[in-house]
Amino acid sequence: MPSNSALFPRNFRKNYPVVVRGEGCWIIDQDGRRYLDASGQAAVVNIGHGVPEVGRAMAEQSSQLAFAHTTQFHSEPAEKLARRLLTLAPPNFRSGARVYFTSGGSEATETAIKLARQFHLESGQSARYRVVSRRQSYHGSTLGAMTVSGNIARRAPYQPLLAEWGHIAPCFCYHCPFDKKYPECGIVCADDLDHVPEKNDAASVAAFIFEPVVGATLGAAVPPDGYAQRIAEICRNRGILLIADEIMSGMGRTGKPFAIQHWNVEPDIILVGKGIAGGYAPLGAVLIARRIVDVFERGSGTFQHGFTYQAHPVAAAAGNAVLDYIETQNLFDRVQPAAELLRTELSALQSHPHVGEIRGLGLLLGIEFVQNKATRQPFPKEQNIADRIRQAALAENVLTYPTQGCVDGANGDHILLAPPFVVSQQECRLIASALHSAFRTVFPS
Repeated sequence: MPSNSALFPRNFRKNYPVVVRGEGCWIIDQDGRRYLDASGQAAVVNIGHGVPEVGRAMAEQSSQLAFAHTTQFHSEPAEKLARRLLTLAPPNFRSGARVYFTSGGSEATETAIKLARQFHLESGQSARYRVVSRRQSYHGSTLGAMTVSGNIARRAPYQPLLAEWGHIAPCFCYHCPFDKKYPECGIVCADDLDHVPEKNDAASVAAFIFEPVVGATLGAAVPPDGYAQRIAEICRNRGILLIADEIMSGMGRTGKPFAIQHWNVEPDIILVGKGIAGGYAPLGAVLIARRIVDVFERGSGTFQHGFTYQAHPVAAAAGNAVLDYIETQNLFDRVQPAAELLRTELSALQSHPHVGEIRGLGLLLGIEFVQNKATRQPFPKEQNIADRIRQAALAENVLTYPTQGCVDGANGDHILLAPPFVVSQQECRLIASALHSAFRTVFPS
């Protein structure tokens, strides 16, 4: 990092190019170097970079009204976007549901935690406060969101600050924590939700939060059929709210507006971020089913929570413009064909001796690297395989999203691919070609 920079960076030992422009699936820096954004900048960019209609919509809104505090006003852009999101959601969000806007995914998780707690207070169940989640999960970087996250490495420095509310086993068939095989396993990983509350005072569990398709931490791990349905059943039977974290998997990234819709499950709360505004503005949302809304309306009528910039008019205008572009360009329908193109181009990589699995749903794909393909043994953490792949792909001007720890929280390397929905066949070929080159660099023999 240049010593004359005024920015506090994520990493002082890394140099960051200064970007100046984006076009479709490409980012261009101040030196004119072009980068193919195969990661969608952390699965954020869905409609592509540099769409002028979105900028115009934001400029028009800011020229009329840039800000109004939600303790005093609502704005039409926010009302419009809320209605549109609920229309895209599962059936239990179609009538009487509401949307609470935030400035991003971590704030959405924080909001859901407080919603769950106050819902049970309003329902006369004051003992319920714990939000249970899964090991090897990630729900945000704020303290509440980190408390419900199961990412060991990200939690470690802040462990003394974090509550322990309980984590169940991940749903990760490639590295099953129970050493079982689907379908003979009987989806025992879902039944773990039935056992953990019993061990930790079932009466205190308020909600269960999970990513329908696990994004960064497990590298696009897709659950088998029956898992989400069983989780929902357990939550219903135990009076636990079900929170679907769709911050990475939502807004069409898996081929449906929300990933949970692949299994016809109706959660009580859906968290949205990243793709809701496609990177054009900081925006997140919490979709709240009618049965929760009704309890608040009949009870105190007040939610003890709030952010200064919630439902920001310009951010909401960006969200509406992104949805407009998705609709006019039929981008939700574009996801599955684009995913098939990318899968086809990547298929030759599967035979590589150090590629354990290529997995995912829609345009949320993960590639896991293993030391031994037969045993699925991961590389030692200190070899830093995922980031070395990232660096080698970057040398080919392709951006990927590397993560370590998918096997046990420390070991296990994968990269995430989440390109914009407008990715072309030629760009899919470039991604595959860059990865072939990266593999030759990182695994020379």
